[in-house]
Amino acid sequence: MTASAPIPDPLEGFLVLDFSQFLAGPVAALRLADLGARVIKIERPGLGDIGRGLAFAGAKAGADTVSFHAMNRGKESLAANLKDPGDLAVVRELVDRADVVVENFRPGVMERLGLDYETVRATNPGVVYGSITGYGEEGPWRDRPGQDLLAQSIAGVPWLQADPEPSPMGIAIADHLASCHLAHGITALLLRRLRTGIGGHVRTSLLEAMVDMQFEMLSVRLTDPAALTEPVRGPHSAHSYLPAPYGVYPTADGYLSIAMNPVPRVGELLQIPELVAMTTPQTWWEERSRIEGLIADRLRTDTTAAWLTILDEADIWCAPLHTVDELVEHEGFRRIDMVQTLHRTEPDGTRTEVTTTRSPLRIDGVRPRSASAAPSLGQDSGRLRSELTPAERAS
Repeated sequence: MTASAPIPDPLEGFLVLDFSQFLAGPVAALRLADLGARVIKIERPGLGDIGRGLAFAGAKAGADTVSFHAMNRGKESLAANLKDPGDLAVVRELVDRADVVVENFRPGVMERLGLDYETVRATNPGVVYGSITGYGEEGPWRDRPGQDLLAQSIAGVPWLQADPEPSPMGIAIADHLASCHLAHGITALLLRRLRTGIGGHVRTSLLEAMVDMQFEMLSVRLTDPAALTEPVRGPHSAHSYLPAPYGVYPTADGYLSIAMNPVPRVGELLQIPELVAMTTPQTWWEERSRIEGLIADRLRTDTTAAWLTILDEADIWCAPLHTVDELVEHEGFRRIDMVQTLHRTEPDGTRTEVTTTRSPLRIDGVRPRSASAAPSLGQDSGRLRSELTPAERAS
């Protein structure tokens, strides 16, 4: 490579077949697309990925939901009925060429289609095969519906978030974390294949992602069960097992979050004598509710900006709590450059515009940008079939 030649994307040249549907599998494949892989979605004719119709906040752009556009940008779409012998033959030809296969069906579905890992590697021994399930492929939960809220619930996340009633996280955290873990495992196996020629099968689940996320709490519970009491929060606590002042507090015009800080120092800066006197860290836990109440009463007397001026100057760990509008309108959001606008021509000739996020990674100082919008259902079917061998095109 000459000094002037462009540096290829990390996964440029790798072919990924994405058999998955909303949400964890498609986002795992998206991570690979953002790194330069060619990703082809395999979708049911007439229906496609169920994510095309599951609208976040009811928002649609063209024929599909905005969330589908966000999760499937930069991909191609092949409409194929996997129960039709001709379509299945086309898909198997693509599988034999693929570097990576991604699927998130319930255990047993890919086996019934003859597209499971053992069958695929018989004709493509170097394939890297990635699977996401709801709760793993063994155990009493294996056949339960794999959905984010349900996985959070089985993993006890709403119990940990109780305030005072159990409260799940308001984003699809299990799906998103599982997608990152799967993409991580796939790239690791691609590296192993490069070094050894050996492919492999990486599996994860929504449940395993939720267990991993709670490694601190679960490690304490497994090592010293008596140390883990019932989760109890103070009136402004942001964590059941961290002492004051860790929490979110109202100000005169909004909210201010304060992380781990010495209570006496916070008391000094906020001019709360009772806190200045609390020099024993154990009291920050034992008197958490009282401490939080004193801080809240004080912070309500002035604006968030005024308190930030005082606390930031003293290097106190704190931050304003933004609404989504405040976030996207802030200069800090603009400076990280994580927004892109993509366009798609619909089958009827109309043009759809979607503004969405970009990869959270910068590689060699450059943030990846999607080469295309999410595909309409089957938009690449003709071209993809024409790329196959004459025998397969005839089928």
